[in-house]
Amino acid sequence: MENTKDLTEHSSRSERKRRDSFGMFDGYDSCSEDTSSSSSSEESEEEVAPLPSNLPIIKNNGQVYTYPDGKSGMATCEMCGMVGVRDAFYSKTKRFCSVSCSRSYSSNSKKASILARLQGKPPTKKAKVLQKQPLVAKLAAYAQYQATLQNQAKTKSVAVSVEGFSWGNYISSNSFIAAPVTCFKHAPMGTCWGDISENVRVEVPNTDCSLPTKVFWIAGIVKLAGYNALLRYEGFENDSGLDFWCNICGSDIHPVGWCAASGKPLVPPRTIQHKYTNWKAFLVKRLTGAKTLPPDFSQKVSESMQYPFKPCMRVEVVDKRHLCRTRVAVVESVIGGRLRLVYEESEDRTDDFWCHMHSPLIHHIGWSRSIGHRFKRSDITKKQDGHFDTPPHLFAKVKEVDQSGEWFKEGMKLEAIDPLNLSTICVATIRKVLADGFLMIGIDGSEAADGSDWFCYHATSPSIFPVGFCEINMIELTPPRGYTKLPFKWFDYLRETGSIAAPVKLFNKDVPNHGFRVGMKLEAVDLMEPRLICVATVTRIIHRLLRIHFDGWEEEYDQWVDCESPDLYPVGWCQLTGYQLQPPASQSSRESQSGSSKQKKKAKSQQYKGHKKMTTLQLKEELIDGEDYNFLQGASDQESNGSANFYIKQEP
Repeated sequence: MENTKDLTEHSSRSERKRRDSFGMFDGYDSCSEDTSSSSSSEESEEEVAPLPSNLPIIKNNGQVYTYPDGKSGMATCEMCGMVGVRDAFYSKTKRFCSVSCSRSYSSNSKKASILARLQGKPPTKKAKVLQKQPLVAKLAAYAQYQATLQNQAKTKSVAVSVEGFSWGNYISSNSFIAAPVTCFKHAPMGTCWGDISENVRVEVPNTDCSLPTKVFWIAGIVKLAGYNALLRYEGFENDSGLDFWCNICGSDIHPVGWCAASGKPLVPPRTIQHKYTNWKAFLVKRLTGAKTLPPDFSQKVSESMQYPFKPCMRVEVVDKRHLCRTRVAVVESVIGGRLRLVYEESEDRTDDFWCHMHSPLIHHIGWSRSIGHRFKRSDITKKQDGHFDTPPHLFAKVKEVDQSGEWFKEGMKLEAIDPLNLSTICVATIRKVLADGFLMIGIDGSEAADGSDWFCYHATSPSIFPVGFCEINMIELTPPRGYTKLPFKWFDYLRETGSIAAPVKLFNKDVPNHGFRVGMKLEAVDLMEPRLICVATVTRIIHRLLRIHFDGWEEEYDQWVDCESPDLYPVGWCQLTGYQLQPPASQSSRESQSGSSKQKKKAKSQQYKGHKKMTTLQLKEELIDGEDYNFLQGASDQESNGSANFYIKQEP
């Protein structure tokens, strides 16, 4: 008979929901108080306090539903102590949050469990075993939410003092614009961001509320900045008093309708509770025709943050002390697709190198031998336990090139970004032609006699340009060190050196529709110290080449970077992945460190990937000590970063 009543009551509630054509608002029903439920003396519940006069109510089809205020419409599980929405609880009496709690209550541990809960002690071991994992997660989330409410003001002040930087405040106070997520194909959601834009509605936690449980409300996107969104609760109209920034990919951001499907209460912010008596009708009117996140948005976020590289994988990577060769390194950790690589010979595991998994600086084991690149053999003769070679297919592929016809030749001149000083484009020479389109290049005027400071670029690399590129695009070209015939003229220099320029047609001319604009904010790797990711700005765009400025630092530390570089990220990437973001350098801190800081920065600008550029003598001495091998050319299909266009003159 009791089962029949339960079914009847369930059917009645289902019928009410079906009559509401806006299924997304069923979350309101989960806030209702079941006034028809009754219990025996054994199943008596706590007396429900009268409703406060200022508590907003919703009337629908003659039924009166109240928002939870701590007791009204709420229930406490008599087995585990969980507090939740009454209608979401199990059975007609709403005494238990789940079937397992109902069953365990009637077990031999019943009395002990109740006594422990009443005394504020943890449940018995048997009770813990009987709890479902989702329930444990709910309890943890509830406890965390309570702590958040109690320390909200304190947390905000701590966040400012500890982190020292807020993208939201930085963008709002300066009216900055951030590069959209779609500019970063390698970043999470970069290829499936969709049409997320201003006015999209989401369901978010309601922080303007003093209820003991976590409740939600609907908000609209006022402004987008990368992954970050400035949100405004529905009902505030043009009032920005409670606007707040959050990461749209965060776990607390949901599409409209999520609360209804999950049994979570929708509660209007306390500040505007008085504005409407029928909040449900208000939401129906406001949300009709509005856009929200895709239902599988959180799943897509999770999937886009799965990375194939794992710790203990072995790779070949550029030797940060000798650009001309590679070494074996082991993946130590993976954060957001960025790899911390530890050189295999490092005994204390501090000799490391940071790069993205799509970086052109890493390759599969055997790559150097296959193309004829110089390689430093590891002192470790046997592979360590647990270490294994990274499958070659995980590395990004380079574009195939045809070297059988007219091709680059040794001695040809070109312009190239100096990897030891990424703010400059220099006069350079092709010193060696390797297999599969790879070239060894040296910077004129600063090369070691033994070629120990040559560096490897692919023929399609966006870091090399034909002669005249800088002049056409009004970029300052750095002449060879010691060259006195200034201003530098390519025609004179080629005649004096008896050399020829690399044919323009051999350079890649592709320019993607990248979407970057001058002034856009982003997070960028400081390639002179690649463990650091900094607040940065796009200051120039030359076809696919971007000039990246690190906010707070002088222009001499700017870096030229390709638009598809895996070392650029949307605003909010560090927060999303848990990576530490370096805030802009303040004027006061720069002045206080004017001596040591400038010297350090100057040294940093002469490094490659975090280490000082060595003199010719130092390089020679270390190369004599190290075991260096030059492999014969073979075959490989590994990667570079893209290509560049050089024909169109563009104003700075």
